Amino acid sequence: MRAEIETLVQDIEQSVGLLRRHLDWDVAQARLDELNHIAEDPTLWDDPQRAQKIMQERTSLDDQMSGVVRIEKDLKDNLELIELGEMEDDESVVTEAEGALRSLKDECGRLQLAAMLSGEADQFDTFLEIHPGAGGTESQDWAEMLLRMYTRWAERRGFKIDVIEHQDGEQAGIKAATLQIKGDKAYGWLKTEAGVHRLVRISPFDSNARRQTSFASIDVYPVIDDTIKIEINESDVRVDTMRSGGAGGQHVNKTESAVRLVHNPTGIMVVSQGDRSQHKNRATAWDMLRAKLYEAELKKREAEAAADQAAKTDIGWGHQIRSYVLQPYQLVKDLRTGHTSTSPQDVLDGELDDFMKATLAQRAYGTTAGDVDDVD
Repeated sequence: MRAEIETLVQDIEQSVGLLRRHLDWDVAQARLDELNHIAEDPTLWDDPQRAQKIMQERTSLDDQMSGVVRIEKDLKDNLELIELGEMEDDESVVTEAEGALRSLKDECGRLQLAAMLSGEADQFDTFLEIHPGAGGTESQDWAEMLLRMYTRWAERRGFKIDVIEHQDGEQAGIKAATLQIKGDKAYGWLKTEAGVHRLVRISPFDSNARRQTSFASIDVYPVIDDTIKIEINESDVRVDTMRSGGAGGQHVNKTESAVRLVHNPTGIMVVSQGDRSQHKNRATAWDMLRAKLYEAELKKREAEAAADQAAKTDIGWGHQIRSYVLQPYQLVKDLRTGHTSTSPQDVLDGELDDFMKATLAQRAYGTTAGDVDDVD
């Protein structure tokens, strides 16, 4: 067998192994059997919302498992064809089977990406918050650079971007910003970006041109729909109104249209100031608060389920996830996966997919993106 074919076979077998491990095959089969049994219950659709969730889970799990089985069968069939072609010295048969294996490898990539983005909330739109760290203008400027980076990333994917909050810094940059990003699996992709981002560069604000280190934090949480019920006791929430900051015109700055909600039991706070109407900002703020509480519950479940996984990283201040070094050399490095880029400007222009895929692969398979190549 030619070396190229052996490499293809090894890649496919590795992908199949990762997919089976991610699914936890025996557990997934038992769950699919359970879902099939539930689906046969004639009373299932008495509760349409529950029924819809059950059927969606069933379809997703069945698609993933049947995809793996199909790949294993096609791999076996094409290996037999190659063996037959080599025995009969028929190069056309071998070439045809090799082409089929290449297509099979591409299919593995699609299945792996689907598996990596199959979390409970991955399909939702997302809120993305940016907050500068200590350091005044330096960190505020870095926060604005991150705002541009994520805006460019979303634009590259054709996602819609709504500005929920934008507070300008005194001299440059931003004090805070919140975006609502709408697009296919927006939360699934961007959840990998939550954490502290570190910038090293020659400061444009230092007359002595000294090297400075700046920090900013990213918080990401899903925009949940009506099927997700989050109960909040209104007496637990402090409601503040205030004048909006940043862009928006004289009307925004002169009226108390911005709304801040603080959930006292958890300390979770949200601010909405993107609209001139206080009523609309209040509604958006409540949606944001429900989303943040839901995301906190997701993280709690994830932490409990993955407490023994080395890949698990707490999200919060003081936990750096990525360094962007512009001086003395050009390097962006993700501290969770080890994935790097020697083109920081491309990354800051929104080329983030490879970093996201590396983190998704680590979470889904306990491996790095180097072991999950060509996942597009």
